[in-house]
This record gives sequence, C-alpha cells and structure tokens, in this order.
Amino acid sequence: MSWNVVFPDIVAGLFLGAFLALIAVGYSMVYGILRLINFAHGDFYMAAAFVSYAVLGAVTVGTKVNWGNVIWVGLVTMIAGGVLAVCVERLVYRPMSRAAILSLMIAALGVSQILENGVLNIPSWGSNYLPYPVTPPSNGFSVASVHYTWTQLGIVVIAVVLILAVYWIVNHTMLGTAMRAVAQDRAATTLMGINTDRIISLVFFIGGALAGAAAVMASLYYGQINYLMGFSIGLQAFTAAVLGGIGSVAGAAIGGLMLGILESVGTGLFGAQWALMFAFGALVLTLWVRPTGLLGERVGQRV
Repeated sequence: MSWNVVFPDIVAGLFLGAFLALIAVGYSMVYGILRLINFAHGDFYMAAAFVSYAVLGAVTVGTKVNWGNVIWVGLVTMIAGGVLAVCVERLVYRPMSRAAILSLMIAALGVSQILENGVLNIPSWGSNYLPYPVTPPSNGFSVASVHYTWTQLGIVVIAVVLILAVYWIVNHTMLGTAMRAVAQDRAATTLMGINTDRIISLVFFIGGALAGAAAVMASLYYGQINYLMGFSIGLQAFTAAVLGGIGSVAGAAIGGLMLGILESVGTGLFGAQWALMFAFGALVLTLWVRPTGLLGERVGQRV
C-alpha cells in the first residue's frame, strides 16, 4: 500500500470530516449543557438543506453557480437551522426540563420523525433524491495527480473558521463563561442571576446554525439532497462527538475529522460495504483505551 494510494482518500475524508465536525460540535454543545443526546440534530441539518434548496432554486436561473447568491442563501440557511433548533427547544425540550433524560431522548426521536415525515409529505419534495439547484465549477488544483476544486477547499476552510469561532466564543468570552457555568451547575448559575433558559436557547441556535452551514456545504459537494440525509450523517456526527469527547468543542471537531478520514480510507482499502465497520472498529478501540473520548472529561450525572 503506497502513500499515493492512501493520500487521496485522506483528503476526501477531510471533506466528509468537515460536515461531520460542524454537526458534531452542535451535538456536543447540547450534550454539554443539558446532558441530552439530541437525536433530532441530524434532521435540523436535513431541514436546513431543503430550505437552502427552496430559496436557492427560487433565485437561480440555470445551474451556473452565483457565489453571491450562495453566500446569502447560506446565511439564511444558518439562521433557519438555528431558529428551528430554538423552536424545538422551546416547544419540546423546555417543558420537559424536569423529566428524566430517557424521556427527553424519546422526545428527540419523535421530533426527528416529525421532521423527516414532514419533508417527505411535501408534494414537490417527497422521497426522491433532488438535484441541488447549482453546480459548482470544476476548476481547481491538483495534488499527487488528483484534482481538487476550489469549492472543496473552500468547504474545509469555512468549516475550520466556523469551528474556531465557536471555540473562541465558548472559551474566551463572557457568553462562553455563562455557557460553561450552566453546563457545570444550572441551579447555582440561576442563583447568580444568569438567565439559563436564554443561554440554553442560544446553545441550540448555535448548534442549529452550524448544521445549516454543513447542509449547504454538503449539498454543494454531493449535488443532491434527500429527506433521509439527516439520519445517517446525524448518527455519524454523534459517533464523532463521542470519539472526540462529547461535551468538548475541540474534541467534537477532531472526532469529526478523524471519523471522516477513517471512513474514506476504509472505503478505499476495503470497499464501501466495509467502510463503516472499519471506522466504528476504530471508535471501539479508542473508547476501550480512553472511555471518555480523546479530549473528553468525566462529568457528573444529571439528577
């Protein structure tokens, strides 16, 4: 096995890892503040993809990409993803704040089914794979005889910038201090005068916005969307968050990139049918050595 064979798979894994990292950070932030595994998070990504499909399709003539439109539609999609996440938090999770975690997880599964079947039953969308309204240009650069487009490079750069921005907010601002305080002791934070409900809503908004950004990037990259696209990538993103250390922004980002590379290399070495087995096998081995994930810390249980 030569480096020239593995290198293209590693680079391709970075593109998949960029999407996974953005979604995994949202998973990780929600878990860090509520100890909730939000199984509906992948469907925020799916719903955002359909929002971008509808808006971009309405303003696009032909399939030639207009980057100005893509940028503002991407911002709209991020806002839509964030608003959807906040609505779910306000309408479903907040009224159940005193319920057992298991009840919240079942509610999350219910929200996931509502979103998937809601999109499925919209006549113009349905169950078919829908081609994305624009096709990015193929011009770019070559490395080791493999061609990469500027769009692919831009996807990775934007993902890194967004994750670094969230990391800076969480670790170097007063708002981030409030988030970490709510995650550590919600009752004590309330007694200190911090509006914990507002902080939780903001965490959901950030997570939903990141899912919206990932939705636009993935739609441009793959060129198609489907109502089930959130289920598979949501499961993978959750796995990435666990691999990196759920509750850690940096851990979720690293876990996403690692899982993307493992899946891509596994596909190249063993075929697509063995890729997930290869990636999840690496996850099991990692958790066997370090049960809390690469950057995870032991946390107390919610009572």
